[in-house]
Amino acid sequence: MTLYGFNNLTKTLSFNIYDVCYAQTKQEQQEYIAYINEQYDSERLTNILCEVTKMIGACVLNISKQDYEPQGASVNVLIAESGAEPPRVDVSCNRGNYRLSHEMVHAHLDKSHVTVHTFPECHPDNSITTFRVDIDVATCGTISPLNALNFLISSFDSDIITLDYRVRGFTRDVLGTKYFIDHKITSIQDYIDDETLKRYEAVDVNVYQSNIFHTKMFIKDIDLQNYLFKRDANKLSEEQRNEILTSLKHEMEEIFSGMNIYY
Repeated sequence: MTLYGFNNLTKTLSFNIYDVCYAQTKQEQQEYIAYINEQYDSERLTNILCEVTKMIGACVLNISKQDYEPQGASVNVLIAESGAEPPRVDVSCNRGNYRLSHEMVHAHLDKSHVTVHTFPECHPDNSITTFRVDIDVATCGTISPLNALNFLISSFDSDIITLDYRVRGFTRDVLGTKYFIDHKITSIQDYIDDETLKRYEAVDVNVYQSNIFHTKMFIKDIDLQNYLFKRDANKLSEEQRNEILTSLKHEMEEIFSGMNIYY
């Protein structure tokens, strides 16, 4: 279709990724948090954002980033549609009020933006630690954030994934007819690789008349060794393994359902 003026439809992809781990002692929990902060520092998060930028058909204009002591980071990336000026780097020294355990990436596109926040969390009364990643990709025009969905999911270890996609606003053709969406979509799952979907139980809640799409995903198979931090599952008794597995599944079920579950 031929449009009148600029395609100003706003397409927003927002999702949370959760990685769950069993770290029994306080020291193990502290070491797990340190490990997460090292693995997902501002440099790696920036690389992920730059790759996302390529996938959605934009280019980076400016990057500012800062890693904090003892932990945490923030990154800001300015982005425009392809064909804009080449990237330049500006390192920010403003620490602001960020929590030390909170890493952040924010990318601002020309008429669009990308943000990534990481939250490693633990509690002294609970041996289960969690690592949460919040990602928002908003684009305006013909480029779509869904093009980077598989890459983003594969960039993190994901036990629970919650995704929201919405198309806002409208654009017009030359005759003045409004278009509230410019592409076909029945589910976010349509844009997720089949091999990835096989690993998860997926549930949809969609409001088609409002162009709102929601998908929740829960990992199917849990190999206990993959969830133990610096521990060997073979050295645990069957009773201990079952107890830890029960705790891990309980944590995941609460995250997936969005509520506390009491047995």
